[in-house]
Amino acid sequence: MAASFHIEEKGWSHQHKMKEVKGPSGVLNRNEQRKLIVDKVPEKRRANFLNPKPIEIRDVDPPDLFNPEPTSDKNFLWFKVDGTLDIKEQWIHHCFLAYASDVSLLGSGNRPHGVSAYSGDVMLASLDHAMWFHEKINFNDWHLYEMDSPFSGAARSLNRGKVFSQDGTLVASVAQEGLMRPLKRRPNT
Repeated sequence: MAASFHIEEKGWSHQHKMKEVKGPSGVLNRNEQRKLIVDKVPEKRRANFLNPKPIEIRDVDPPDLFNPEPTSDKNFLWFKVDGTLDIKEQWIHHCFLAYASDVSLLGSGNRPHGVSAYSGDVMLASLDHAMWFHEKINFNDWHLYEMDSPFSGAARSLNRGKVFSQDGTLVASVAQEGLMRPLKRRPNT
């Protein structure tokens, strides 16, 4: 791990604008989406597939997990802690955001190739993950995670993310290199 720390101080400021996408109230959460397709998962894996997670996720335009079609590498989701973090310490909120930032990021590199972790034709693994926090956050509130993948090749993909608060403030940036190794297609087991 590499970490750097900086005291708050005044300086010049600019940021990319947050994209306009469907808000979290207009999107099913990930568990609701998964309940609609759980019959495609082998019975012995269904409980884990539907296992509650500490982060509530609402994918804006989710791909078909089992038969994905090639699409844009752009990927958007809304996320926040599932429940309430009754803690004011900023570092705790940043820790939850860091944990959540790994969700779906590798999927951005899969999207142009029509593969997913459930399609049976790719081995995925995070090789490295870096994150920069720009602002204080309250992870009880919804945040938009905008992800893309500007490169894939040699069984790897580069994936980037921007995390915005609902008011459009860029609160964090993420970069990740992932393994994206092709496998012989096999039935989902």
